[in-house]
Amino acid sequence: MIRTASLRGFASLVEELGGQPGQLLRRFGISPRTLASDDGLIPITAHDLMLDAAAAALDCPDLGLRLAERQDLSILGPLAIAVESSATVADALECASRFMFVHSPALRIGVEPDPRGVRGVVAATYRKDLRESPYSPQAMELGLGLFHHVADLLLGGVTGLRSVEIPHAPLSPVHRYLDFFRVDVKFGAASGALRLDRSALGRGFSSADETIRRIALEHLATHYPDPGSATAPRVRGVIAELLAYGAPGTAQVSRILGLHPRTLQRRLAREDTTFEALLDVVRREAAHRYITTTEMSLTQVAALSGFSEQSSLSRAVRRWYGTSPRDLRRGGATTVESG
Repeated sequence: MIRTASLRGFASLVEELGGQPGQLLRRFGISPRTLASDDGLIPITAHDLMLDAAAAALDCPDLGLRLAERQDLSILGPLAIAVESSATVADALECASRFMFVHSPALRIGVEPDPRGVRGVVAATYRKDLRESPYSPQAMELGLGLFHHVADLLLGGVTGLRSVEIPHAPLSPVHRYLDFFRVDVKFGAASGALRLDRSALGRGFSSADETIRRIALEHLATHYPDPGSATAPRVRGVIAELLAYGAPGTAQVSRILGLHPRTLQRRLAREDTTFEALLDVVRREAAHRYITTTEMSLTQVAALSGFSEQSSLSRAVRRWYGTSPRDLRRGGATTVESG
């Protein structure tokens, strides 16, 4: 999932480009009502596929970059307060790395060695877990564009930036990237990243406030426990691994996690969910991904999504999206509530 704040400015941008945002949202099973709050949650696969589809339909190859220009750090919600009150770039990146799951558990921020092996240079990386959702060029450009835009705003100008690394080939003329990032851009990289001088990590923020940062971090730690320590994300991960072999049962997943089935159910209940609800979500996301991003037959999709028959897949898709698998593949999904 990803917070709906990631689509802030999307509707107005689409309208300016002559499109109909409501139609695009409904096509990917996202209720326009969900966007009324920054704190709503939508499937990251639907979010990313919609950005790619909108860029193609509106003949706007730089849609991700344009959307990044309309956003700021505040889209990260409570995480934004901790980031902007950090003392240095290094502190801010550490905070973002630790709590990026608040925005989306599928996204990662980190500091890694320079992929080009230059001494005194590091890479501030931006990644998506491709086990959770397919790669999206527009979503990558939105993320990297916002990453750069936020750094520019916090520091009053990004200095020490060597290059921007983009995993895919250019979507727009190269000069568009150079105008946006104001630095060399490398395409076909192993991961999305901003390469910068290691010394830049020590640059301070004018908005630094240790008291506010401490309070913000305590709030995040208290109200947003790390998914890695929760049971539901672990259950989802195991279900996703086993799904291609048929829908797993509670006993099978419990055994893999080293828990008694009743213990597993009690822990999930404390997290306000059930095994059945998690299985349904994983099946829904897998089916949507295979239907909308591949040319697999519906029989294959059904098997990989944990259904014994294509008819069972069809009934489930009708329940989730209000349409048939074939119409979903053609982009005919109707409005549903996401979550």
